[in-house]
Amino acid sequence: MRSLARLVLGRPAVNTGPDAPSSGPVRVVLFDFDGTLADTFDEGLQILNSLAVEFKFRPLVGPDVEKARDMTTRQVMKFLEVPARKLPRISHHGVRRLRERMHTIKPFPGVKELLAELRADGLRIGIVTSNSEENVNTFFALHGLEKPEFVRSSSRLLGKARVIRQTMREFKFSNGETLFVGDETRDIEACKRAGLRCVAVTWGYNSKLALETQRPFRIIAGTNELLSVIAEAGSIV
Repeated sequence: MRSLARLVLGRPAVNTGPDAPSSGPVRVVLFDFDGTLADTFDEGLQILNSLAVEFKFRPLVGPDVEKARDMTTRQVMKFLEVPARKLPRISHHGVRRLRERMHTIKPFPGVKELLAELRADGLRIGIVTSNSEENVNTFFALHGLEKPEFVRSSSRLLGKARVIRQTMREFKFSNGETLFVGDETRDIEACKRAGLRCVAVTWGYNSKLALETQRPFRIIAGTNELLSVIAEAGSIV
């Protein structure tokens, strides 16, 4: 699988500009959860629209669903007229309601194989998410996946940078050896604030167009491409 990634997939889009974070061999991979490992989009959309009624903001329906994929997180919140003061409560209710639906959530194609390959190569795997640790652990158990080394949850929708920095200090990870993998513009923003390289995936919540505007380290369209990114970074000889 590694040789296939190196020889066939080539080089995904890369940010080599002045805002690119420090580089080095990858030994740690931090994953986002929703939209990156777990396909929660349909259930999440249903939950969002049910919360729209309760908290009196605009539902996301029809053509607006695809339009929202081209927006940043802040733009979506503004578009839906989500009251900022209610955001913590909205997020809390959303995570709780998703807990009841975890049995319906599936991994994206190739995720099982990707995680197994990363473990076989000796990389450390963790998750930093706005979802709950309980939901993540339930997902891994339901699909027979070995749990990650750790799960860290951000109670704030736009608070991942702080949690990433805390995680890095807790485990004594260096920025140069750590790669973050996420699917949203807010993941890229958080990584830049934390000084990490971010690989953005196109199969999640945000479109490739939206991701490109944030200039991540790489943008990939398939799980095998992550192996190529890591190989090129020098961790796989």
